[in-house]
Amino acid sequence: MLSAITLKLKKKLCLNIEFSDISQKMFGYKHFRKEGYFPVHWMEVHNSLHSMPPSERLDEKMTERINKQIEQEVEFKQVENYDEFRSFYRMLNRFPSLKIRRYLLPERQFWEMGQSENCRLFVTQWHGKIIGGCACIYSNNNAYLWYLASKRKSHPLLFPATATVWGAINDSYERHFRHIYFMDVGLPFKKSQYRDFILKFGGKEVSSYRWFRFTFGWLNRIMRLIYKE
Repeated sequence: MLSAITLKLKKKLCLNIEFSDISQKMFGYKHFRKEGYFPVHWMEVHNSLHSMPPSERLDEKMTERINKQIEQEVEFKQVENYDEFRSFYRMLNRFPSLKIRRYLLPERQFWEMGQSENCRLFVTQWHGKIIGGCACIYSNNNAYLWYLASKRKSHPLLFPATATVWGAINDSYERHFRHIYFMDVGLPFKKSQYRDFILKFGGKEVSSYRWFRFTFGWLNRIMRLIYKE
């Protein structure tokens, strides 16, 4: 299967192929190496939702910020119609860091995914204006925050990213999921603003591996040397 997928995507001239959510580095090691892939140490964060309420994991500063958002009438809710979805999708499409880290699904496919029982799309609103949003997917009694975007620069005093993440955590807790995973924290650098932000909600760092392969042979050879073990 791996050989067939690699061959098909090579013909489509994809810049790179990525396999994620692999907790054990040795899983499929021989086959990934054979097809020219290289492993990269990756970080994820997950919050346990079954041992205590999420609010008890927050520090005093984060609790004050969330209470202030409630006073400012910042609202987190599930997408209810296509107009709300389109506003959310446009925000995702313009979010700078998302363009670098993750491929965005086509609009219609994204909408149809949100209609399934294994996915929910959310928006954060302030006086009817969408200032944040996220997509969560669900599997094996766990929630996964997949896409996240906010208008944090145009609404810094409302902390829309905080309201969106907290809303996703609370929704998952109320629906009795055991954990919520933040999938795209990134490379294990000593300093990471996004990772530090997510950890403020009381989560734990999780070490995992992702396998990459670049279509351009010369680039892939360089990357394999950089990540040679």
